[in-house]
This record gives sequence, structure tokens and C-alpha cells, in this order.
Amino acid sequence: MIIPVNSDTFSYDIVIGYNILKDAKELLDLNRKVLVVTDTGVPKKYAETIMSLSKIPVLVTIPEGESSKNISEFSHILSVMLKSGFSRGDCVIAVGGGVVGDISGFAASCYMRGIDFYNIPTTLLSQVDSSIGGKTAIDFDGVKNAVGAFYQPKKVIIDTAVLDTLDFRELSSGLAEAIKMAATSDEKLFSLIENSKNLKDDLPQIIEGAIKIKKSVVEQDPKENGLRRVLNFGHTIGHAIEASKNGQLLHGECVALGMLPFCSEKVKPRILKVLEKYSLPTKIDKNDSLISYIKHDKKQTKDGIITVFVDEIGSFEFREMTEDEIMDLI
Repeated sequence: MIIPVNSDTFSYDIVIGYNILKDAKELLDLNRKVLVVTDTGVPKKYAETIMSLSKIPVLVTIPEGESSKNISEFSHILSVMLKSGFSRGDCVIAVGGGVVGDISGFAASCYMRGIDFYNIPTTLLSQVDSSIGGKTAIDFDGVKNAVGAFYQPKKVIIDTAVLDTLDFRELSSGLAEAIKMAATSDEKLFSLIENSKNLKDDLPQIIEGAIKIKKSVVEQDPKENGLRRVLNFGHTIGHAIEASKNGQLLHGECVALGMLPFCSEKVKPRILKVLEKYSLPTKIDKNDSLISYIKHDKKQTKDGIITVFVDEIGSFEFREMTEDEIMDLI
């Protein structure tokens, strides 16, 4: 399946299929220097497959986890490209989850003012969310995604076969992002997730549904000037929780926690039930450090923070709230 993403300033395809990584030579331009970026948590065979199909492959493997999205690892990636003689005609390929996609995409955006970037997401979370839309970044001074750029990939390859290697916790974390999108934009997709009897059988349809939501939003608002803020449902508190927990919780788990305070009493029981179904956390550990992280929220305006509120499953509204008002919801 091919899902095209088109706007006035960019266009690329999202290619979805089972066991399609082996077809990368036909899907991507690998007849050049190719920097493959992966991490220690990703099965080596995925990066090795891409390297075996590339004319001049170069590998960078970063440590697994959010802590690798730092200026040191970012600089290392750039140094490897320089020492290997990469030119503007070469490319970077991310083979991994959201961390790998974020840091390698940002490196591609900066190297010689931008070289081709391909994304091959290997987690459910990155397949349904972070690999699409061009957000790239590293964390800086303890603030998540503080330094980054909007830089669209040339193509995204989603091989659903890689999900067979993920444990249930990783799958649940990814599902949280799909739940987020369904809660704000697609009641039918939400119902599919909450009523699924066999997640493995339903995953292709869930992935497709979530991608189509994000594609539509990104096409209309590539740089988050308005509508794209809907994708931040669950993230205002979620990012603060993630930062305060220092990696103890997965990103999707933090997003799950961040959704509950921003929905109506009518909606909350359904969201709570679906989160519990997939063993996602539902109780926020309220502490003083949360407010300090919320102050760094990128949706901050002079009057407050733009939040996303769900009154009915499948619809949303933006609300501008102060930090104190947000803390009162927790």
C-alpha cells in the first residue's frame, strides 16, 4: 500500500507492507553513500539489510533510549558524515524508533544545509506517528525536543513484519499514539482499538487509520501553526511526565497519562477503559517538578499554553490555559 503525502512545499510516499524491507533497493535511491543510523535496541538484521543493498554504506549505532537524543550523539553523526566524505548528493536513513528518526532526521537537515533523508520506523509508535510529518529534534538542557527543525523525509517505509519482534509494552506504547489520534479525529478507529479481539490481526488497519489522520493534518499544517497542534493531545502533561521520570516510562505511556485530564467526564471512562485494556498507566504522580517542565512547553503563548480538549470521541477543541489551570486538572 502506498499513501502519498502532499502539500504546497513537499511530497513523498509512505509505503506500507509486510516484509518489504528486502525491497528497499527498488523503493529507495541507494546508489550512493548511505548513512544508516540505528540504535542498540533495534535488531541488527534491519540495518544490515539496508547496508547490503547500498552502494557505499556507513553505519552509526547510538545507545538505545531518549537519553541519546543529545548534542554529543548529534555531533558524532555529523562527524562521521564529514570524515566519510558525504556530499549533498548522498543520504541518511533512519532504521529504528522515534529517537533514531528524530536525531538522524535533524542531522540530515543540518548537514550541508540538508541532504536526502529516508525513514524506516521499527516501532509501532514511530510507524503511526513520529516517522511522518517532518519533525526532527534533539533534547537540550533537560528540555525535550528543544532544538530541531521541520525536515520532511523523501520516503517512509513501514514494514509491519518488524512489529513481530516487539514486546507487549512497546506495542501498547505505540497504540497510545493511535488512541490519541482516534480520540480527536476518528470515532470508528477508536471503536476498532477499544473493541479489538485480536490486536495482531487489527494492527494493519489501525496503522493505516492513524497514518491517514496524521497525513491529513500535516498536509494542511506542515509547521504546526494551527491545526497540527491537535496531534499534541496528551503531550502537554505527557512531555512533562516523561522529562520528570528520566526514562522510567515510555513515550506512549506518558502520552496516555497526559490524555486523561484533557477530556470531558463523558469521554473519560472510554479513554480510561481502552488505556487499561492495553495495560497503559492511568494514574499521574503529581509533583512539583511537573510545572517546571510544563513551562518549557512549545505551545506556550504570551497568555498561556494551547491545549487540546476532547469533549466527544472523534472531535476536539483548542483551549488556552495557564500553567496553574493545567496543574489543577491533574
